[in-house]
Amino acid sequence: MRTATPPPVAPAGDHHDLAVVLFAVIVLVTLGITFWAGRRRGGGADDFYAGGRDFTPLQNGFALSGDYLSAASFLGVAGLIALFGYDGVLYSIGFLVAWLVVLMLVAELVRNAGRYTLADVLALRLRRRKVRAAAGGASVVVTLFYLVAQMVGAGSLVALLLGTNSAEARTWTIVAVGGLMIVYVTVGGMRATTWIQIVKAFLLVAGSVLLTVLLLVRFHGDVAELMRQAAQHSGAGQRYLEPGLKYGKSFTSRLDFFSLGLALVLGTAGLPHILSRFYTVPTARAARRSTMWAIGLVGGFYLMAIALGLGATALVGSAEVRHANAAGNTAVPLLALVLGGGNGSTGGVVLFAVISAIAFATILAVVAGLTLASSAAFAHDIWAGAWRGRPRRSRGGRGVRGSRGRRALVPASRRARGGADAATRSATAELMEDGAPVTTERQEVLVARIAAVGIGAVAIVLSLFAQQLNVAFLVGLAFAVAASANLPVLLYSLFWRRFTPRGAVWSVYGGLIPAVVLVAFSPVVSGTKVALFPGVDFHWFPLENPGLVSIPLGFLAGWIGTLTSPEPADPDRYAELEVRSLTGAGAA
Repeated sequence: MRTATPPPVAPAGDHHDLAVVLFAVIVLVTLGITFWAGRRRGGGADDFYAGGRDFTPLQNGFALSGDYLSAASFLGVAGLIALFGYDGVLYSIGFLVAWLVVLMLVAELVRNAGRYTLADVLALRLRRRKVRAAAGGASVVVTLFYLVAQMVGAGSLVALLLGTNSAEARTWTIVAVGGLMIVYVTVGGMRATTWIQIVKAFLLVAGSVLLTVLLLVRFHGDVAELMRQAAQHSGAGQRYLEPGLKYGKSFTSRLDFFSLGLALVLGTAGLPHILSRFYTVPTARAARRSTMWAIGLVGGFYLMAIALGLGATALVGSAEVRHANAAGNTAVPLLALVLGGGNGSTGGVVLFAVISAIAFATILAVVAGLTLASSAAFAHDIWAGAWRGRPRRSRGGRGVRGSRGRRALVPASRRARGGADAATRSATAELMEDGAPVTTERQEVLVARIAAVGIGAVAIVLSLFAQQLNVAFLVGLAFAVAASANLPVLLYSLFWRRFTPRGAVWSVYGGLIPAVVLVAFSPVVSGTKVALFPGVDFHWFPLENPGLVSIPLGFLAGWIGTLTSPEPADPDRYAELEVRSLTGAGAA
């Protein structure tokens, strides 16, 4: 019978210098990409928000998977599997199945109907400033939840690297990551963020393949033996391989599991940083092909994540994983240390340093994408769309054009058929909605950069209070808010002919407010030892994830708002949305 390797500890003394050097290399490479992309891009919104729309499906597929495979995937999911076995695997299944919803329901339609953000899709038929404000605000809230998860993961990782559990090390790491993400967005925009995601996705998949191969070699390809050893060193015996270790203790925990699964499966289609990535490719067909590439990469990664979680339990032990980090966020780096040769070995230190650096790159890339999405939602939807009015996109009398004058919003095929005048009038109507003052793209991009600084500061502060929570769990909350506030209004807008502006506003707030309130009064915030405020107890909502309640409320509020709306839906605007979303005619 195999025995577990002696418990690993983080490299200490001179050994952690290699990991620090690799971290520095990752930072320098990503900064180099940022400044390179910053010199290449133009000054318009098309470049800042969509990277010029000239990425290939393969490139965007890697970038999509890079955006999606966050610290929750690499650190959190494997950590949950290491601690809870079968119940941890359920996270990876939920994350993967969600992509089928994206592929079937929203990828092509969102690419055709929008320009930069979710609110653009809604504004095509629901031209109301209050609709833009609601959608933009919800997007900012969702990305903040997600940002907190990534930055908590960064704090745990660097604390392990330095061999300390001190709050000071985590705090300075969170501040540093926040500063870097602000630089990425303000200097490089979407083009830099996309290339950082591509590089990060390649490194992440390569590192996962390396660890999985070493793990299978360690067990001579015997997966059954791997599972037996994992059960033996889990502290739970056979229950580790069966449902219920985390979510089967009571009826409430079972409801919590169902709520989590619902949020994970439905939330991806409402994540702002995922939806915005569909605008970086030239056509809807390219958006669908990007999604298919992402499904393949994400699916392969999660299969490896399951193996790595089992490996961490078998070779490190659940108790040691929990000792290093109570939420299990450092299971993969500890496994790398063991697979490389164990404590004090050169191979162990090198592999630990490489995997830690990849995890750090994962965090840096994802926080950049999230910050860009949230700053775009604030500047494009709230400031320019709801408060100031939509940005001016043309000068002179040559029609509506993109930021660099290269990409007309009216396709050549439509101009050839004599449809240019109608399309231009439609675009102009959007630009001047509600008689609001029109802003320039330069003003809007400046506001987006300022918003990135502000959002980064808020994310840093929130992350300092959430350092003891599992990053996969925190991301589950972000998914719940996205599925509650963004998905109902998106589906109603695309598929319900009678949907009205009141229905849209009610749908967003009807999902967003309950989700945030239920989280605030849940065991996540107070009443437990691992809560944000463990010393007080003001929770009354029993579930940790609000999706089971808030998602249906979002759909219900949109339905009631539409039925009680004093004005009917505009059939012509829905027809315009339907034609554009299905054919791409008039798409940006």
